[in-house]
This record gives sequence, structure tokens and C-alpha cells, in this order.
Amino acid sequence: MKSMIKLVILVVAMAVASFAQSDADTIIEGSVEANAADWKAAPDYDFVERDRQPRGATKTYDELMILGSPYERLVAVNGKPLSPEQEAGEKRKLDATSDERKNEPQQERGKRIARYEKHRRGDQLLMEQLTKALDFKLVGEQKLGEQEVYVLKATPRPGYKPPNTQARVLTGMEGELWIDKKTFQWVKVEATVIHPVSIAGFLAEVEPGTHFELEKMALGDNLWLPKHFAMKSRAKIFHLFTRKLQADETYSGYHKTAPLQAVATGK
Repeated sequence: MKSMIKLVILVVAMAVASFAQSDADTIIEGSVEANAADWKAAPDYDFVERDRQPRGATKTYDELMILGSPYERLVAVNGKPLSPEQEAGEKRKLDATSDERKNEPQQERGKRIARYEKHRRGDQLLMEQLTKALDFKLVGEQKLGEQEVYVLKATPRPGYKPPNTQARVLTGMEGELWIDKKTFQWVKVEATVIHPVSIAGFLAEVEPGTHFELEKMALGDNLWLPKHFAMKSRAKIFHLFTRKLQADETYSGYHKTAPLQAVATGK
């Protein structure tokens, strides 16, 4: 009788685990589709970016898309608007860049846009590989801000082969995802390096403690774009010198990219 009870418990436990894994796979598949749509729409939007320096100082920029690639215009330092002289200088640089891009040869424009798209593809590939490099387990549901979310834990997937050097860091990471229950959008994702990972032809090594997190916000019509990104990394170069990198960026004020004439005149 006891053996039968144990067998029933085991079967039920296996069924629950299988169901939970099936749910996790479905959630991740939905999130991949949602992220792909967001990535495609992102270049259609200008926004404000505030960068926090390691010692607390901040710089705020208008991030403007001008004829196929972004331009960064400084608008504030430590939360204070620029002086009239600084503002005039930034406007002159913006006007010069707008004129230059408007009149550049087609071949040069193509090269400029190609460099931007290459950078975008690299960022997107890393986010896509996150779902391939890690195994996900649904561990619960909760409310994060105004969103009802699924909570998934992620651990390194055995046998994963990164497609490039940048993705190699994922082999040593574990993480956690908070995914909106209605849209499958990533509300938040965190990942941390748990063991050293050799990169750059084994001349550098990303060390444990390297951490990044990304938060996204809803803009309507099932479009979600970044709200906050933070990263702290430690890498040992030539296995001798330690290099520390840090980023803390907040994004706001998303709006459709203005026509070139409006950008150039500041309207």
C-alpha cells in the first residue's frame, strides 16, 4: 500500500514538473516573439536618456534618429539644463550633423546606417541567445508594479554553443525573468555571471559578480521599450589586469521620430 502511495505521489510530481516546464517553454516562446516586434519598432522612436556616472553625476541626452542612425544631443548635466551658451553650441552641432547627413553621398549614408544596424543586430543577438543559452523554470506568479507577471529562473543550459564571442558570457550566467502574463513582454530581466568565462580568444576573462538588469515599459499597442538598464562587469585582461565597467541608464519620453526639418530647427 505504501509503495502504491509513493508511486502515485511520484507520478503526480512528474506530471506537475512536466506541466510547469511546458508552461515555461510556452512563456519563453511568446516572449521571443514580443521582443522581436519591439526591436523592429524601436528605431521609429526618439527618447530621453539619462546616464548616471559611477560617482553619481548624471548627463541627460535627447536621443534622436536622423536619417537612419541616432544622434545624441546633450540637454542637461546633474539634472540642470545647459547654460544658454552650451545650449547654443549643442544646437550648432545638431544643425551641422543634420545638414551633413542630408547632403552626404548615398554610399556614405549606406555605410553609416550599416554600422548602426550591425550594432543593433549584435545587441539583439545577445538578447535572443539569452533564451537559448539558459534553461528556464516557472517558479511562480506575482505582481511587479502594475503588471501581473510570471517569474522564471534561468540556469546555464548544458551543451549550449555560443555563435560569437559576445554570447560566450552567457555560458556562465544564471538569471531571473519577470514576464507580463497578458502580453509575454519582459517586464524585467536580471542575469549574473556565476563562474569565469574566457572571451576574446582566451585573452580576457569575465569574472563572477558581473551583473546586468533590464526593465521595460509599456507604450501602448503591445509595444514595450527599455525603461532602465544597469550593468556592472569585471574582466581580467591577459589574466593579469582587472578592468571594471559600469553603466546605469534610464530612458523616458518616447515619441515618434520627427521629420528631419523639425529636428534641424528644434521644433
